[in-house]
Amino acid sequence: MPECTWTLVCYDIRDPKRLRRVAKLMEGYGSREQFSVFRCHLTPGTTHLLRQELAQTMEKEDSVLFVPLCDKCAGKVHYLGDPKAWETDPNRVWIF
Repeated sequence: MPECTWTLVCYDIRDPKRLRRVAKLMEGYGSREQFSVFRCHLTPGTTHLLRQELAQTMEKEDSVLFVPLCDKCAGKVHYLGDPKAWETDPNRVWIF
């Protein structure tokens, strides 16, 4: 079974209609951390599928950034402001 990896997906979509479509698409893959930043726990196959779906929705002036994080790095994520949990294991919750 393929191993899941934490991935931050950050996007800049120029058209409001496409922005709403991308946000709705991302909600099916992860949880929103900020307006245009999602935290996703993805397999390589799911990552590929997400990239394909985004490519079909985006235009040339749009951009998406995928930042893979190992579990150790995910455990070091810090929030300023409203602290949130970053689960790296179903039995363990990281709170900063």
